[in-house]
Amino acid sequence: MKKSIKRVILLVVVVGLTVGLRFTGIGDILTLQNLQKNADKLLQFSNQNYVLSVLAYVVIYILVTGFSLPGATVMTLAGGFLYKALFTAVYVNVAATIGATLAFIFARYITGQWLQEKYADKLAKFNKEFENNGARYLLTMRFIPIFPFFMINVFAGLTRVPMRTFLWTTSVGIFPGSLIYAYAGQQLRTIKDAGDIFSAKLLGAFLLLAGFAIIPIIISKVRAVKKENHVSEGLKG
Repeated sequence: MKKSIKRVILLVVVVGLTVGLRFTGIGDILTLQNLQKNADKLLQFSNQNYVLSVLAYVVIYILVTGFSLPGATVMTLAGGFLYKALFTAVYVNVAATIGATLAFIFARYITGQWLQEKYADKLAKFNKEFENNGARYLLTMRFIPIFPFFMINVFAGLTRVPMRTFLWTTSVGIFPGSLIYAYAGQQLRTIKDAGDIFSAKLLGAFLLLAGFAIIPIIISKVRAVKKENHVSEGLKG
């Protein structure tokens, strides 16, 4: 009972913080239009206070990703404009991975453990599959930009995937996209819409990356089915 009360209290606190942060208007502040409007001021501040600006950038990015607040794309574009693209990709990688891990831990503590205990038998097959191929599934979802970042964090928290696996798949999976947006941010003044950055060719490249992660699973499944059919035919013969 005490554990349940702690979970409820934590849930209330996190939800309260999320709502509170949204009421601060951060979603209205972190827009492409505001970024372009204040580009010169931000650039001047970062040039004069580089370390402080990077620390502030990382902290804000952690809050945005950890609490699923709007503005992650704009933040990455801003980093590409203010800092070198490769450095920005590293800053984003660290901050987004930390934010994702916070959401992952929250989901696992609040619901994941209870869900796994209550439905252990029903989830046995799912857990076995994720034990064998969880890293590939997570990489696939990270590589394909159509999967919401926050939802992947929560989903992983509900599984039994080890935290270390979640950490490295998140870090590796988000790096290509972060680098693309960081490079795009160098042309901040000419960007009309953040959604225009991903062309059909870029999306195809991400799908190809996802394919490298998921195809081995598909191949192993096909082989397993063929082997099962072969054994079944042998028993009938």
